[in-house]
Amino acid sequence: MIEAKNVSKSFSDILAVDNVSVTIREGAVFGMIGTNGAGKSTFLRMLAGVLAPDAGTITIDEMPVFENPDAKRKFFYISDDQYFFANTTPAELVRYYGVAYPKFDKERAKKLLSQFGLDEKRKVATFSKGMKKQLSVICGICANTKYLFCDETFDGLDPVMRQAVKSIFAQEIAERNMTPVIASHNLRELEDICDHVGLLHRGGVLLSKDLEDMKVNIHKVQCAFKADSNIEEVLSEMEVIKKEMRGSLYTITARGNSDDIRNRIQTANPIFMEVLPLSLEEIFISETEVAGYDIKKLIF
Repeated sequence: MIEAKNVSKSFSDILAVDNVSVTIREGAVFGMIGTNGAGKSTFLRMLAGVLAPDAGTITIDEMPVFENPDAKRKFFYISDDQYFFANTTPAELVRYYGVAYPKFDKERAKKLLSQFGLDEKRKVATFSKGMKKQLSVICGICANTKYLFCDETFDGLDPVMRQAVKSIFAQEIAERNMTPVIASHNLRELEDICDHVGLLHRGGVLLSKDLEDMKVNIHKVQCAFKADSNIEEVLSEMEVIKKEMRGSLYTITARGNSDDIRNRIQTANPIFMEVLPLSLEEIFISETEVAGYDIKKLIF
């Protein structure tokens, strides 16, 4: 388990991370979302022990991470702009990480390099941004660490490669309980892979919740009523987060139990009613609007 308690970090007069507390469970995919400058990369670098927090504590499996080799062997960090040694090749990187990480799987790394179409003898400096990302992911997976820290890992990958990387992550989580921590500015990238999502804004955590908990407690219903319906009276008794009307058609986002919401709306004798799936974006819009924020301005 990873725990960050009351962590803050400043650069001169810029407060990059402001009193952030987060707990990351083992075997769960934790996603950090926020605009550029929200503090995601700084927080991830502190998790990786690259930066020391000005205040607060960060522990990995109850060990402090900064300047602690034992803690750092538990994770592999893929930065947004990954550093590679000058004139290095994928084959040389595999040998290097084989020394740095005791469980590094060299044979699997060579196999994945071939599957991804990456020449192990070619200079990494000649790779495109997407190819470098693929190489970083391969090294991170083959390090066989307990945790994998990813900063904008899907940025620069084409749609096919994105799905391939997500599939590899899912396989590793299922087979050895790997815990990815993924920072991104794109909600849609994380929707089909994350279990828990934290929204960072201006250095602080605006929202941090399990996706399943949010999905269970928020529902969107599309329904239509006759002109003499008492739907407005019914809605006044519900915890309605958002209501849209187009003629007699209502689209209602409400908080509560799904069956309870259905039963309440049924009392208004709808002509038509359907419960619609909520996307991660819609869930976050609903949650942050309640808190007084417009997530569309924060993220997109």
